Amino acid sequence: MQPVQEILNRIRWDPEFGDASFEIGYYDRLEDEILRVPFERLEFPEGEHFVFRLVDPWGEEHSIPFHRVYEIWRNGVSIWHRERH
Repeated sequence: MQPVQEILNRIRWDPEFGDASFEIGYYDRLEDEILRVPFERLEFPEGEHFVFRLVDPWGEEHSIPFHRVYEIWRNGVSIWHRERH
Protein backbone atom coordinates (compact mmCIF):
# COMPACT_ATOMS: atom_id res chain seq x y z
CA MET A 1 0.00 0.00 0.00
CA GLN A 2 1.25 3.44 -0.89
CA PRO A 3 1.90 5.64 2.17
CA VAL A 4 -0.65 8.40 2.66
CA GLN A 5 2.08 11.07 2.67
CA GLU A 6 3.08 10.08 -0.89
CA ILE A 7 -0.47 10.52 -2.17
CA LEU A 8 -0.91 13.84 -0.36
CA ASN A 9 2.38 15.06 -1.83
CA ARG A 10 1.31 13.97 -5.30
CA ILE A 11 -1.95 15.91 -4.93
CA ARG A 12 0.05 18.98 -3.87
CA TRP A 13 2.91 18.81 -6.40
CA ASP A 14 1.74 16.88 -9.51
CA PRO A 15 -0.19 19.45 -11.59
CA GLU A 16 -1.98 16.88 -13.77
CA PHE A 17 -3.01 14.60 -10.92
CA GLY A 18 -3.79 17.47 -8.55
CA ASP A 19 -6.10 19.19 -11.05
CA ALA A 20 -9.20 17.58 -9.51
CA SER A 21 -11.49 17.77 -6.51
CA PHE A 22 -10.10 15.87 -3.52
CA GLU A 23 -11.53 14.95 -0.14
CA ILE A 24 -9.70 13.42 2.80
CA GLY A 25 -11.38 11.11 5.31
CA TYR A 26 -9.76 11.17 8.72
CA TYR A 27 -10.75 9.60 12.03
CA ASP A 28 -12.07 12.14 14.50
CA ARG A 29 -11.71 10.83 18.04
CA LEU A 30 -14.39 13.11 19.52
CA GLU A 31 -16.99 12.19 16.90
CA ASP A 32 -15.72 8.57 16.80
CA GLU A 33 -16.15 8.47 13.03
CA ILE A 34 -14.45 9.21 9.73
CA LEU A 35 -14.99 12.84 8.70
CA ARG A 36 -14.59 13.91 5.08
CA VAL A 37 -13.09 17.33 4.39
CA PRO A 38 -12.11 19.10 1.17
CA PHE A 39 -8.39 19.01 0.48
CA GLU A 40 -8.38 22.81 0.15
CA ARG A 41 -8.99 23.11 3.91
CA LEU A 42 -5.73 21.33 4.75
CA GLU A 43 -2.46 23.08 5.50
CA PHE A 44 0.96 21.46 5.47
CA PRO A 45 3.24 23.51 7.73
CA GLU A 46 6.89 23.53 6.81
CA GLY A 47 8.90 21.25 9.06
CA GLU A 48 5.88 19.18 10.13
CA HIS A 49 6.45 15.63 8.85
CA PHE A 50 3.77 13.73 10.76
CA VAL A 51 0.70 16.01 10.80
CA PHE A 52 -1.32 18.40 8.69
CA ARG A 53 -3.49 21.23 9.96
CA LEU A 54 -7.17 21.66 9.39
CA VAL A 55 -9.38 24.65 10.15
CA ASP A 56 -12.89 23.46 10.98
CA PRO A 57 -16.08 25.32 9.96
CA TRP A 58 -16.03 27.19 13.32
CA GLY A 59 -12.52 28.55 12.73
CA GLU A 60 -10.72 26.20 15.14
CA GLU A 61 -7.38 24.82 14.02
CA HIS A 62 -6.60 21.12 14.51
CA SER A 63 -3.39 19.15 13.99
CA ILE A 64 -4.26 15.79 12.44
CA PRO A 65 -1.62 13.03 12.38
CA PHE A 66 -1.22 11.32 9.01
CA HIS A 67 -1.95 7.95 10.63
CA ARG A 68 -5.56 9.09 11.21
CA VAL A 69 -6.20 9.48 7.46
CA TYR A 70 -8.20 6.47 6.28
CA GLU A 71 -9.66 7.53 2.93
CA ILE A 72 -8.92 9.79 -0.05
CA TRP A 73 -11.37 10.59 -2.87
CA ARG A 74 -10.62 12.16 -6.24
CA ASN A 75 -13.65 13.62 -8.04
CA GLY A 76 -15.91 11.56 -5.77
CA VAL A 77 -14.14 8.25 -6.46
CA SER A 78 -12.19 6.47 -3.72
CA ILE A 79 -8.51 6.29 -4.73
CA TRP A 80 -6.99 5.19 -1.42
CA HIS A 81 -8.15 3.67 1.86
CA ARG A 82 -6.95 1.59 4.75
CA GLU A 83 -8.83 -0.42 7.31
CA ARG A 84 -9.36 0.94 10.80
CA HIS A 85 -7.70 -0.97 13.60
